[in-house]
Amino acid sequence: MRLAVLLRRTGTVTLVSGLMLAALAGTAAGASAGTAGSPSGGSSPASSSPASSSPVGSPSAGSSPIGSPSAGPVTAPHFVTQPRHIQLPAGLRQVCPVPTTAGQMQCQSIGHTGRPGVTAANKPAAGALRPNQLTGAYGLTAAAKRGGKGARIAVVDAYNDSHAAADLAVYRKWFGLPACRTSTGCLKIVNQNGKSGPLPANASAWAEEASLDLDMVSAICPNCKILLVEANTPGVGSMTKAEATAVGWTRYVSNSWGSGSEFTGEKNYDHYFNHQGVVITAAAGDSGYGTQWPAAYRYVTTVGGTTLEVGGTSSSGFTRSSETAWSVDSGNGATASGCSRFEGKPSWQHDAGCPRRTENDVAADANPTTGAAVYDSVPEKGLGLPAGWQQLGGTSAAAPLIAAVYALANGKAPRAGTYPVHYLYQHTSGLFDVTSGSDGTCSASKAYLCTAGAGFDGPTGRGAPSGVAAFTAP
Repeated sequence: MRLAVLLRRTGTVTLVSGLMLAALAGTAAGASAGTAGSPSGGSSPASSSPASSSPVGSPSAGSSPIGSPSAGPVTAPHFVTQPRHIQLPAGLRQVCPVPTTAGQMQCQSIGHTGRPGVTAANKPAAGALRPNQLTGAYGLTAAAKRGGKGARIAVVDAYNDSHAAADLAVYRKWFGLPACRTSTGCLKIVNQNGKSGPLPANASAWAEEASLDLDMVSAICPNCKILLVEANTPGVGSMTKAEATAVGWTRYVSNSWGSGSEFTGEKNYDHYFNHQGVVITAAAGDSGYGTQWPAAYRYVTTVGGTTLEVGGTSSSGFTRSSETAWSVDSGNGATASGCSRFEGKPSWQHDAGCPRRTENDVAADANPTTGAAVYDSVPEKGLGLPAGWQQLGGTSAAAPLIAAVYALANGKAPRAGTYPVHYLYQHTSGLFDVTSGSDGTCSASKAYLCTAGAGFDGPTGRGAPSGVAAFTAP
C-alpha cells in the first residue's frame, strides 16, 4: 500500500503519493549509487524545518517546504534543461558526477589529473595559487592578517570527509597559517543535524570538495574558525537540512554545490536560504551559460568564476596582473550565468534584460588552469587525481573564497536586518570591474548575461574583490 499525505493549502486538500513526496524531498535523488563519489545506502529523511538562529541541530519548526503557498501544484520535480557534462581536455576531470535526477546536487570543482614533475604528496605545483598570492591579488593581505577574529565560516558538503582535519593541518602548516584543530574548537565537524556523530558515509569525491572548501576559507581568512556540516546525501532534503544547521551555528555559510540546472519545485526550498544578517554564498556552476539552484535564489550571494593571473613576488608582494571572466574559449569549462527561470528579482538588481533573478553577483578565481593549491590525501579513485597536493578550480573555489572575504569585512557577523548580497550593489568602489570574457551564447540584445563588460554583467556580476570595502554594510 502506498502512503498518502494530506496537504492543506488555501482551503483545499491535495493527495500526494509517498513516491512523489520522496522525489520532492530529494531523498531519492541523493544517493546516486554506483557513480563516482556516491556510496550506496539509503537517503536521509527530508527536512521540513527552515534554518534559524537556534543552536546547532535545533532549527525552529516552520512551514513545510512541500505545499508552501508559493510553490504551486505539487508535482514530481524535473529539470528545466538537462545538466551538461563539461567537455574537458585531457588532464582535467570533474570531481563530482553530473546530476541525473532533479533535486540531486553536484559539487562544482575540477581537478588536474596529473602535474608533471610533482610527486604525489610532495609539494604544490608551481602554477597552483598560494594563500599569499590570492590575498595579494585581491587586496586582502592586511585584512587577512588582522581580520576574521571571532567569525566562524560554515561550509556545507555531502557525505563524510574522514581525513578533513588531518589534511587541513597539512595545508595550513605548509603555508605558515595558524593551526586550526578540532581539539581547540577552531575546526568543528558535524552531521546534518548538528551532532558530532554519527557522521555520514565516506565519499572521496565530496571529500575532495570539502578539502577545497576548507583550504580556500583558510587561505583568505586564517583567523576564522570553521564548521564543516556533512549532509547524509547530495539530495536536496539532506542538503537543506545541513544548511539549516549551518545557519543555526554561524553567520557565514558557503555552498560549493548546485543542482546542475534549475528544476521545478526548487522554490519549495528557497526559505532555507532566506536569512537577514547571514552571508550565504552559492557557486554559480562550471558548465557555461545557464542557471542552477540555489545560486538562482535572490537572497544568496551568487559567485561566478574568473581567470586570475597573478604577478609580483613574495618579497615585493603579489598583485593582480589581469582578471577575465572564466570563458568557454579557455577549453577548461566556464562560469555559469544567466536569467533565472523561476526566482524573483531582488530589489537591488536593475538590469533590463532579465525580469527575474540575474546570476551572478560577484566573481573570483575559478579556472582550473589558474586554480589554487589544495591538499587532499585520499582523492576519488578512478579520476586520476594525485594523492596529496593538487590544483583545483571551479566555482567551488570561488564560493568559499567570497564567504571568507565577507568574514574579513564584517568580523563576527554582518549587520542584523540586512541581506549581505545587497552590500555589493550599494558600493561604488571596492570591486575590480571584469570587462572581458564570455561563458557562452545568449541573445545579442541581452549580451551582458553571458559576456563580461563594463559595469554589471552576468558572468562576473559587480566584479571581483579589491579589498573588503564592498563587502561591508554601508
